[in-house]
Amino acid sequence: MTIAALGAHRATGRTITEQFHAFDVRHPHVYRALERMAARRLAAGATRISLKDLFEDLRRQLPYGVAGLNNNFTALYARRLIDDHPHWADAFELRRRRAA
Repeated sequence: MTIAALGAHRATGRTITEQFHAFDVRHPHVYRALERMAARRLAAGATRISLKDLFEDLRRQLPYGVAGLNNNFTALYARRLIDDHPHWADAFELRRRRAA
């Protein structure tokens, strides 16, 4: 985690998971967009998907971006996509979580 991210984390007093859930509640369209993008890539024959790549595509597609779309959330979105679509599990590489 970068020093800037640590500072933001300490300043808010919230874990990354708590920040993610708050962001997700405010911006449910982000998850739906990531879900659609992943489905399209898999339908087109992709066998592996990078959530960071999806994030960058989403940032380019949204006219003014989404304030707070934090790269720290990519793993949490990947896990959510797998929870909702277990048959996609092989498309995402997950690592063991080190922080909450």
